[in-house]
Amino acid sequence: MKLLALDSSGLVASVAVIWDEILSGEFTIDHKITHSQTLLPMLEELAKVIELDLNTLDAVAVAGGPGSFTGLRIGSATAKGLALALEKPLIQIPTVDALAYNLWGHKDIVCPLMDARRNQTYTGLYRFCDGRMQTIKEQCAVDISTIIDEINQRKEAAVFLGDGVPVFKNYIEEHILVPYTFAPPHLSRQRAGAVAALAREYYKEGKMMDSASYKPEYLRLSQAERERMEKEHAKD
Repeated sequence: MKLLALDSSGLVASVAVIWDEILSGEFTIDHKITHSQTLLPMLEELAKVIELDLNTLDAVAVAGGPGSFTGLRIGSATAKGLALALEKPLIQIPTVDALAYNLWGHKDIVCPLMDARRNQTYTGLYRFCDGRMQTIKEQCAVDISTIIDEINQRKEAAVFLGDGVPVFKNYIEEHILVPYTFAPPHLSRQRAGAVAALAREYYKEGKMMDSASYKPEYLRLSQAERERMEKEHAKD
């Protein structure tokens, strides 16, 4: 099994290839450069270094949202274009699920936090048990207070990761009532390697789709759409 994975759902741009049980290569950048400038050059460089023939891929996987609207569109267009050109199936991996997969095997409840602005976060709750990731709360867009309240109600230790941690760290420290930790830097952001690893499981279970029908999962309206609706509501 040979899978190519892309993640441009947040601040990080990342490309990875998994070949059977091996992460053959991964290229990840968290820097102030637009994904449209980085994603394809990263893919080309990675393919060159590991001598990858794209035609030998079994599928293309992509972090399918939620996340940055622009980033998701860039990742979507890149993944769809590759899958269509190569005539390969596409595997859509929920962004928050893939982020949680970074902490595979962790003993505590895993809570990814992505900054969704306006004091909201893209988040979910996960646990690892019997060698599998179990979803306690599916990915969603909620106020930070909502997810912290739910963790407190569960009365179990939690670990946080994601670009929302720096944004919400003070709130967490002031309101959390259970033992908690924060993931270290090398595991705290989106990684295409995690997308690829989770895509392996999807591939085994036949969870693939025709690339032409793929659309990102935004979970909420974009800022431009919200502002347009607010203006229309004000006119009424």
